Amino acid sequence: MQQLIECVPNFSEGRNMDIINRITAEIDKVEDVKLVDVDPGQATNRTVVTMVGTPDQVLEAAFQAVKKAQELIDMRNHHGAHPRFGATDVCPLVPVANISMEEVAKLAHKLAKRIGEELEIPVYCYEEAAVNESRRNLANCRAGEYEALPDRIATQEWKPDYGPNKWSDKVAKSGATAVSARNFLVAINFNLNTTSTRRANAVAFDVRERGRSKREGNSLTGKISKDKNGKPVMIPGTLKYTKAIGWFIEEYGIAQISMNMTNIIETPIHKAFDEVSDKARKRGMRVTGSELVGVVPLNAILDAGRHYLKMQHRSTGVSDAELIKIAVKSLGLSELYPFEPKKKIVEYILEADRPKQLIDMNLSEFVFETASESPAPGGGSISAYMGAMGAALDTMVANLSAHKRGWDERWEEFSDWADKGKQYHDQLLNLVDEDTNAFNKIMDAFGLAKKTEEEKKIRKQAIQEATLYATRVPLKVMRLCYESMEVAKAMAELGNPNSVSDAGVGALAANAGVRGAFLNVKINASGLDKKDIADKLVDEARDIANRAAFAEKEILDIVEAKL
Repeated sequence: MQQLIECVPNFSEGRNMDIINRITAEIDKVEDVKLVDVDPGQATNRTVVTMVGTPDQVLEAAFQAVKKAQELIDMRNHHGAHPRFGATDVCPLVPVANISMEEVAKLAHKLAKRIGEELEIPVYCYEEAAVNESRRNLANCRAGEYEALPDRIATQEWKPDYGPNKWSDKVAKSGATAVSARNFLVAINFNLNTTSTRRANAVAFDVRERGRSKREGNSLTGKISKDKNGKPVMIPGTLKYTKAIGWFIEEYGIAQISMNMTNIIETPIHKAFDEVSDKARKRGMRVTGSELVGVVPLNAILDAGRHYLKMQHRSTGVSDAELIKIAVKSLGLSELYPFEPKKKIVEYILEADRPKQLIDMNLSEFVFETASESPAPGGGSISAYMGAMGAALDTMVANLSAHKRGWDERWEEFSDWADKGKQYHDQLLNLVDEDTNAFNKIMDAFGLAKKTEEEKKIRKQAIQEATLYATRVPLKVMRLCYESMEVAKAMAELGNPNSVSDAGVGALAANAGVRGAFLNVKINASGLDKKDIADKLVDEARDIANRAAFAEKEILDIVEAKL
């Protein structure tokens, strides 16, 4: 399975698009790396760039971008609202798929070493790549910002992990770079109905994990309390895994709370938004919306949509598009400029370059494609589609039941069933294309060369592997179609009685998917040389088919009794 990592370098230039474009052009030159997002900020004078790809290629793209930034950006002339200490200020690496944090940390050191040695830039490794605990926090590495570097890099305590520890004209121009391995970080700004940086900071200190310094007597003007080591005593904020400051953005004429969220599983975006809103309200302000900087994982937005639907006592078993719409509206993500999911959500960005799939077609296009002289899509894909439609009908009944007048106290019960139904129809939709892909793999294997004995051996093995896969895909379709009938039965028994016939049709469609996929299991299994494996797969499929037939009868009996 292919390993993927994300890299999110921040460059200290947010106003000169020629410089920004020349830096990102270096990333575009590297194969197998997708430039996901370029987000320049006028007030911060900083651009956040996001790329995704295979590890070695991402490291190469990152190095070339750092090299170009060193050439084009002079830190001696840089000013902006955001803390910074280098032309490439930070360059974090993030695991995306099939790679551990430990592996990414090693990659971070590999990149840091190359930047330090080849470009002669001082490099600090932080977060999961930190060499000691004091360097784990970026704020410690960047303390005093660029202006403090001449003295800091020469000290034993803050000698760079890689690169020079002496100030020179070259270092003065480039500044330092911080390289890390970290979890997915979401950068989000909360817009306030005030122009006061001080008041924005007050809310930021209320919520950020580090909190604020404790003061003796007056909480605003009293002397800062210190512990026995002379360090300020902190009053923790309410949101773990967050860092936040307040600032004024002249571009929009408002104050914002700028927040970095380092663990969106433990502290999700919607929780931060609600908490900031509550603390702002208590200080006489209001959060009017938010601004997402860079990109975000799909689940973070879907979770926000579900959260706000639950607050409204509405079913969450709706389409991803509807969940995104609710999240965008609730979080005010389009207040400053339109939020575009295809440009801001990682999974959608990566999908942009893939070929059109069967499930991307409208219903008429799919019918005509099926009717064409091409052997795919065939019965396997149609079976998966029938199962998906059946599960979708069950989901519809659940959603209608959740919204039924007089059943308000049961909304959560039906929302849970709708969520279940959605999971089934989403998985089955994916199998519409997967069945066709499996067929194509068999065709590709048959097309392999067969002139020599070695080629014949390789070809035969490839055909067998493809055939086994093509048998397992419709078996999975059968399993999901049968399992989805649980939702159909529940909706026939418990759901809105006006939609009981739809639950019945859902069961019929699900069993049609089971029976159709069973035919595909049998015909594909017949091509396997290992008959013991073939017999085992067919036996499992037959058992599912028998159980699905019984479930269909049970459900239709319930439906008929209510008609």
